[in-house]
Amino acid sequence: MRDRNKDLIDRFERDAVPEDSFHHADHVRLAFAYLCEYPVLQALEKFATALKRFAAARGKTQLYNETITCAYLFLIRERMGGCEGVDWEEFARRNPDLLIWKDGVLSRYYREATLKSDLARRVFVLPDKCFEFTSLLEVARHQR
Repeated sequence: MRDRNKDLIDRFERDAVPEDSFHHADHVRLAFAYLCEYPVLQALEKFATALKRFAAARGKTQLYNETITCAYLFLIRERMGGCEGVDWEEFARRNPDLLIWKDGVLSRYYREATLKSDLARRVFVLPDKCFEFTSLLEVARHQR
């Protein structure tokens, strides 16, 4: 399993993955590979850097979203803690909700407007669905 993770990371970091074959489930698979190989914060740094480079090489830097990247990586790591030692196929089988993009797992934690905001693209924004009337973005705006 370790060689498969390293190979996947290496191919992605060398930009040997075609854009049209890299979808949401592939992002999750790659995050899983980084988390198998590195401690969580190092995995996050390497994964985010690789994703930004991938987007930039295709002229699509606006597609990178720091909040989505961090939130998914930490959710994946949390789920990995509950299934120690399983390979990707078994992990994916046990966590199918992580593989759904449209109306996926982040919709439980974030308002759609928050995830689409410029702030969420630039920096990690805490989940805001727990706030009944006000998003964290609105709170921050009122504090200025």
